[in-house]
Amino acid sequence: MATQTGSRERPEARKALVMSGSPRTLTPAVIVTRLRAAGCVFAEDEARILIEAANGPFELAAMVSRRVDGLPLEQIVGWAEFCGLRISIAPGVFVPRQRTEFLVRQAADLGRNLLAMDGMARLTVLDLCCGSGALGAVLGTELESVELVAADIEPAAVECARRNLARLHGSVYEGDLYQPLPADLRGRVNIIMANVPYVPTKDIDLLPPEARVHEPTAALDGGADGLDVLRKVAAEAPDWLAPSGHLLVETSERQAPIAARVFADNGLLPTVAGSVELGATVVIGSRPATMD
Repeated sequence: MATQTGSRERPEARKALVMSGSPRTLTPAVIVTRLRAAGCVFAEDEARILIEAANGPFELAAMVSRRVDGLPLEQIVGWAEFCGLRISIAPGVFVPRQRTEFLVRQAADLGRNLLAMDGMARLTVLDLCCGSGALGAVLGTELESVELVAADIEPAAVECARRNLARLHGSVYEGDLYQPLPADLRGRVNIIMANVPYVPTKDIDLLPPEARVHEPTAALDGGADGLDVLRKVAAEAPDWLAPSGHLLVETSERQAPIAARVFADNGLLPTVAGSVELGATVVIGSRPATMD
């Protein structure tokens, strides 16, 4: 479910159009008009989702008003569609982006190769900076034979991830990056998916309001060049990865060459994959079967 609203302040006339109407006159066409006036790019899709989610006209009116005010659609309805799964979303939790589906697809392909080529019966997967746990939920569903572990620094995200990963018996830990993980995971993680923040600090104010205002800054701000958290993740990854294990991180296309050098400097063999369709770039760092 891809959503976006404009970030520019609306003129008074446009604001009046956005706020017009009453609960009993909220037809689908009126809702679409209000959402479009608020800058929602996918107004028709969002209107349909809101109508289906609401229990009556007054709840629908409240939901539309919250969306017009810039609250993420996923936080309003309580879920996001990601790789065909309905992922529970709570207020203050990072909403998984459609482009990140590319990272999960890459991880699933690598996981299948490990299971097939290395004859492994079960993979250990770590969803780091897990947010809602969407990445882990999809990979656990795709591969089935998975020991699933996740971690995030945000308490609201940890609670949300526990709900999403419960059916997969995933273990979710609260803390900064690898810090809360059990020591017995060291050296045996086959796949680390780290959806780290990679927006440069100076660009945070340019983000649409649903991200800038309603999502945790820690899930967005990657430091001066956007790669501060990626560097921390890469530095410790070799200690946690099993031989021939993989670390996958999403970046921008511009950041990818720097990220690849960071991976190489930490003993990981880097490759860069991209999807024009999704506008996604993923840097993959593979631990050699043997390390010096």
